[in-house]
Amino acid sequence: MAEADTSPFVMHGARDAVACGLVHIEQQVHALELAVAENPGLAFDLARPLVESVCRAVLGERSIAFGEADDLPKLFKTVSMHLPFLPTSASEAAETRKSLAQTLNGLSIAIQGNCELRNQCGFASHGAGAPRPAMESVQALLAAEAADTIVGFLHRVHRQDRRPSASPRALYEASPAFNESVDEAHGMIRIYEAEFRPSEVLFHMEPETYRVYRAEFDAESEYTEVGMVDSGTAEVTP
Repeated sequence: MAEADTSPFVMHGARDAVACGLVHIEQQVHALELAVAENPGLAFDLARPLVESVCRAVLGERSIAFGEADDLPKLFKTVSMHLPFLPTSASEAAETRKSLAQTLNGLSIAIQGNCELRNQCGFASHGAGAPRPAMESVQALLAAEAADTIVGFLHRVHRQDRRPSASPRALYEASPAFNESVDEAHGMIRIYEAEFRPSEVLFHMEPETYRVYRAEFDAESEYTEVGMVDSGTAEVTP
């Protein structure tokens, strides 16, 4: 029978985030690493706030609003809506985005599972009227590694510069049909005597959101064009 691995657990993704600026989570990371081996039940209590801390830090650095009372699933959803997960070259690939959304959903499910484990088996979470089931390091390792994967991924994407090399104006003007559809749907934005196009405001203020909806618009337009061609070339049976 193979001997158990006694090497200390290291959160490589989280430690990378610490080294790249998130110094305020270092104590949380260190405590979670120790808890995996020394106090497995505590690991569940520490994994959740660690991911929360990183989500809040990313949103704060990007000046994205969120509620102070937002729980982890809601924070993660907000982060996933604003981070540029896809590279610029794949921003318009609808199927690629769909596959990535499924991957992100898997991470979200992992977060929710960790929240439930914390409530059921956490060492310090909530009061309990009966003994909690004792967790071992192998279960604690699952929670810690899931948190490490999420933290590392989110912060790496956050700090990457994914801005397109072309000029912003050229990129905006490359999608006139989409821009017009946004403007028609939302109407001009008026501030005092100045008026702004909704599509242009979206492009500059939320570039990733602009890219997401533009990709969906292009995919729907292509589908419609293909349908029209097929119906126009269909044979008529006498």
